[in-house]
Amino acid sequence: MIEIRDLKKEYLDEETPTRALRGVTFSIQKGEFVSIMGPSGSGKSTLLQILSFLDRPTGGVYTFQGKGIDEMTDQELAHVRNKDMGFVFQSFNLLSRLTVYDNVEIPLLYSDILPAKRRTLIEEAVRSVGLGEKLYTEAGKLSGGQKQRVAIARALVTEPNVIFADEPTGNLDSQSGLQIMEILKSLHDRGRTVILVTHETQTAEFANRIILMKDGMVESDKPITARSFHGSLK
Repeated sequence: MIEIRDLKKEYLDEETPTRALRGVTFSIQKGEFVSIMGPSGSGKSTLLQILSFLDRPTGGVYTFQGKGIDEMTDQELAHVRNKDMGFVFQSFNLLSRLTVYDNVEIPLLYSDILPAKRRTLIEEAVRSVGLGEKLYTEAGKLSGGQKQRVAIARALVTEPNVIFADEPTGNLDSQSGLQIMEILKSLHDRGRTVILVTHETQTAEFANRIILMKDGMVESDKPITARSFHGSLK
């Protein structure tokens, strides 16, 4: 599904280049659950932005579902991002005065899906994260864990091929964080591709593989053969 080769990203700060990525190479197959870890400044956030089409590399090759992103216009990238990618963020990014239903509907507003089908997709997505009874509750009245569940439902509603989760437990207590990771794990078990960015080892270990970043490069890329956590994230 995803293949990157010698990926580089440089930023100019007052004419001084900062090398955020220094030649990153790996591939992710359809249906994998991969965690990308690393300390602040390791390049993991820059990498996520490029993988999710929010930024472009300054060097190297990125192929998504067989097509190089350098062959695609910004409009084409936006279309693929809306159709094939779902996003879960640390800060939830919900509109607090809108209901759960309205928040989950937002990605569908840019599609040509008919209203009846749209309602079915929204209801199914909300039920899948255990919030069916909160469908018409304002998002601002939910707990942090419930808000992140809504964010996951919103990520699912377009039936994407890959879900990007950026520090999804960062603003949650341990129990809520555990529930969110169990939901992401269950999505993977049902065939979804999940790419998780986190600095927490116990969160990362819900995946089947950990890519460790350091100084803009891949320090290690290893499968997880055994779980070392014991029901706690922090």
